[in-house]
Amino acid sequence: MNNHSGAIKIRHTASATERLKQAHTLMGISRTLGGELEELFNHWAKVRITDAELKKLIQIAMAPNKEVLENLAGGKLDLLSTHYTNIVDNVYEYALGSQTQQMETTAGMVFGAYNSVTGYFQNVRSFKNDEAKFKSIMDGTAKQRAQTAFNLCRDFAVRGSEALIYN
Repeated sequence: MNNHSGAIKIRHTASATERLKQAHTLMGISRTLGGELEELFNHWAKVRITDAELKKLIQIAMAPNKEVLENLAGGKLDLLSTHYTNIVDNVYEYALGSQTQQMETTAGMVFGAYNSVTGYFQNVRSFKNDEAKFKSIMDGTAKQRAQTAFNLCRDFAVRGSEALIYN
């Protein structure tokens, strides 16, 4: 009990009761969301994705703007910047080569596709410092790309490769 790092302190003030009610509500929401995500990720771990579909998903998820998506849709790969193509290649390489990506639940599965994008930002990409990494993951580019990848994986699990149309 001396080292209870998962604890929070609530002062016994007039608003303590209200804060406890809010904390209880938040814990309920977190429990529900955690269960829903677990169910979703377990489903994704059973949905197959080919290497070509994975590459396409990564290209869309990592696209920084509409112009890149338009170039991808038009097959104008020569107009894509070297910086962008290097990022896509790095994410794809992580998806196929990382030890965690070789597990039964990730290799060739939609969950692995999602994990490759989030894992790239957590394990491959270089940041100026830990604070910059944290900001990117919590509220920056990494969060945006992870959300796009999440949406693509969600749609792919339902509609298949039809979800990977550049738009």
